[in-house]
Amino acid sequence: MKGIKTGGRRKGTPNKTKVAERKAIAKSGLMPRDYMLKLMRDSKLPLETRLRAAQAAAPYCHARYQTVELTGQGGNPIQSESEVKIVVEFV
Repeated sequence: MKGIKTGGRRKGTPNKTKVAERKAIAKSGLMPRDYMLKLMRDSKLPLETRLRAAQAAAPYCHARYQTVELTGQGGNPIQSESEVKIVVEFV
């Protein structure tokens, strides 16, 4: 019988940490981004929790860069070549 879960927490049931976080958010009245930043800055919390909060807040604080392909004549990608010359002079 594949696909039948026989033990542990049922799928979709939040763990105790998630429940506690949600209750704290609801009680504080903070927006989720503000709450994540607050967790990130709390030096009393474990580093793992602070890092997860920082990672979750990042998309709301910083722009995500996109790859842009520059095109030249005829819609072809621009090719570039560069050369670096190092000149050493002894006096």
